[in-house]
Amino acid sequence: MIGRLNHVGVATPSIDEAVKLYRDVLGVSDITEKWAMPEQGVWVCFVNLPNSQIELIEPYGADSPIHGFLAKNPKGGQHHVCYEVDDIIVARDAMRAKGATVLGTGEPRIGAHGVPVIFLHPKDMGGVLVELMKKPDAAH
Repeated sequence: MIGRLNHVGVATPSIDEAVKLYRDVLGVSDITEKWAMPEQGVWVCFVNLPNSQIELIEPYGADSPIHGFLAKNPKGGQHHVCYEVDDIIVARDAMRAKGATVLGTGEPRIGAHGVPVIFLHPKDMGGVLVELMKKPDAAH
């Protein structure tokens, strides 16, 4: 059902500081500018790798869901993994039928790539927060 790994989400208290790590220490030159996603409560930036991406996420606003993660992990860390799917509704319904908990209302929302996404609860995914996103080329 799942397709390719699209990205690994990394929560950070400072995208600017995290970019220095990827650029200056790890040698990545293809890094996007950060932008705000107030509806998700995050700042976002992508570190583009030859085979995938790292999505850096920083809290945006007092109600950001990232605050809770950073309270437990003050320096940040891996937040989620994101896999592509052909059809987000079919994937959601299949996950529910198999007993997985879809977070929130279960209705897909638009993610940082501009396509519908859902999140699956870590308790049902081996301890990992899983994001499923509609393949960008299958978005319409």
